[in-house]
Amino acid sequence: MRLFLCEKPSQAKDIAKVLGANRKADGCWQGTDVCVTWCIGHLLETAPPDSYDDRYKRWDLADLPIIPDKWKMQVKPKTASQYKAVKRLLGEARELVIATDADREGEMIARELVEHCRYRGPIQRLWLSALDDASIRKALGRLLPGQDTFSLYHSALGRSRADWLIGMNMSRLFTLLGRQSGYQGVLPVGRVQTPTLRLVVDRDRSIADFVPVPFWAIDVLLEQAGQTFTAQWRAAQDACDDQGRCLNQLLAQQAAADMSAAGTAQVLKVATERVREAAPLPFDLGTLQELCSKKFGLGAQETLDIAQALYETHKLITYPRSDCGYLPVSQHGEAPAILAALQRADANLAPLQPHLQPQRRSRAWNDAKVSAHHGIIPTAAASDPARLPAKYKAVYTLIRARYLAQFLPNHEYDRTQAEFDCAGHALRAVGKQIVEPGWRRALPEALTPAKGREAQPAQVLPALGEGQDCRVHSLQLKDLWTQPPKPFTEGDLIKAMKNVAKLVEDPRLKQKLKETTGIGTEATRASIIQGLLERGYLVKNGKALSATPAAFSLIDAVPRAIADPGTTAIWEQALDMIQSGEMSLEEFVTRQCAWMGKLVERCRGMRMTISGPAVGKAPPWKKKRRSSTGTGKAGAGKAAANKPKQPRRKRSE
Repeated sequence: MRLFLCEKPSQAKDIAKVLGANRKADGCWQGTDVCVTWCIGHLLETAPPDSYDDRYKRWDLADLPIIPDKWKMQVKPKTASQYKAVKRLLGEARELVIATDADREGEMIARELVEHCRYRGPIQRLWLSALDDASIRKALGRLLPGQDTFSLYHSALGRSRADWLIGMNMSRLFTLLGRQSGYQGVLPVGRVQTPTLRLVVDRDRSIADFVPVPFWAIDVLLEQAGQTFTAQWRAAQDACDDQGRCLNQLLAQQAAADMSAAGTAQVLKVATERVREAAPLPFDLGTLQELCSKKFGLGAQETLDIAQALYETHKLITYPRSDCGYLPVSQHGEAPAILAALQRADANLAPLQPHLQPQRRSRAWNDAKVSAHHGIIPTAAASDPARLPAKYKAVYTLIRARYLAQFLPNHEYDRTQAEFDCAGHALRAVGKQIVEPGWRRALPEALTPAKGREAQPAQVLPALGEGQDCRVHSLQLKDLWTQPPKPFTEGDLIKAMKNVAKLVEDPRLKQKLKETTGIGTEATRASIIQGLLERGYLVKNGKALSATPAAFSLIDAVPRAIADPGTTAIWEQALDMIQSGEMSLEEFVTRQCAWMGKLVERCRGMRMTISGPAVGKAPPWKKKRRSSTGTGKAGAGKAAANKPKQPRRKRSE
């Protein structure tokens, strides 16, 4: 019997259908000399400390560090019945095809079972990126030798054991230290979750410590040939901060008065450039989570769950846990069929028909930049998005739009910048005139009639020539405050985890974090954030995330290496070396054990205090944005009389 081992029941059902294994049996689908079974995620887990010694049931500083002599795996109780079915089938199989998800974790899910059940027969690997029938048949015709992907297993196993060493030892250590100071909760520590938590803690502290600074701006409404447009005052450089904001109130008030009195502004210079924007790449999971958080307010885990359902249940998209937005050139030949299926399924795409160019090859088609998975794109198994639940439809239409964009022209517009002199003061106006909508025609908002309040389009400047005079129609002197950094949303935090290289100074580690796209993986970042919320390290206020007092105390207490994303880069280098054969799994784990022992000894005698910044009312500079509007001297005078109050600084502990 040839046995296919899948990661999930739905995946097994799809593959079984293509193989003709249509008879449902105990934990599998059966056909003629073929059988398809499934895991339910990991059927095995690394055994807890008390399985090595009963004394570890009681948490005690004296027992740390806990380092297994021989690693044990145990069957997860919730899925024990499926484990028994898989074990029986492995015992009967003459050949195994691993058909779990095509990534490091998927390889581990299968290989740990192969090892635990002592299967010794031949192994092949099915490498799938989509679960529609055509993609499955194509992958079945290109099975890989099992040895080609075996190193992924040891790399994943190294990551798993290192995570266990940190999680079991550091969590026990800091929980026990917290209890000594009166904190009765558990303080979990993790290789990825702790650096992620540090990002939020650092952001919250920068917000709490922020000292606002007042600045002033002037918007001048000019008129030329019956058309009005807005120009901005540009103060002298010595009166501005490094972002060009005027910090001199008297100067701004005098400029407003002078320009109101002058009544006209003369055109000094006009320059127009044609700007061409290429289509954005298809989505990777992190970019999809980031945009869905910003656009729809979806959490990172919620976006992943929806994308997973669109992939597994609806068969509408390719594998969603991708860290890559590029596409293999070999798939370009499938584009006409996919485009045709999308248009047949949704009549709302009809306006795109004259502009779509199936033969067009955008920058997304690049074999050199495709990783284990390609960008998330729609499959040819298209259906009308209107049949989907609202959130599913929203996510699917975003994914579809990014794919359609690859076959539309560049977005082109003319950007005009005009410089003015008004009573000796410099003004600048910027206008935008769309020449070719291009790929923006595919965006959901372009296909759906606008409802409610629309966003203001960029202004279009009238025809302007050097030496022309424009009438000062009115002006607005704005009294503003610099704003603190914004709290993280889940989408922002996903982006920060991907771009954490910016926070690392060592150039080698910085480069490694760029190569591995930061900390965590596309498949795990959502669950990491969710775990921090569930453990009480983070709380949500609307979309905003903030750290709890326990989070501040933990980040202050743990060794810097544990909360430093640079450590993750070092680990990823080592895991890559395991995958390439340059380092053995045993050597990596031995090094991790020695390092863990040193960390425990260093921290064992320290004292912790659970505290955090006070959470107060919104500061006044966030509540008020004063401005004055007027025409001529009256408006300028009113603005001059509107003096700002000094804001109170937020307190922090």
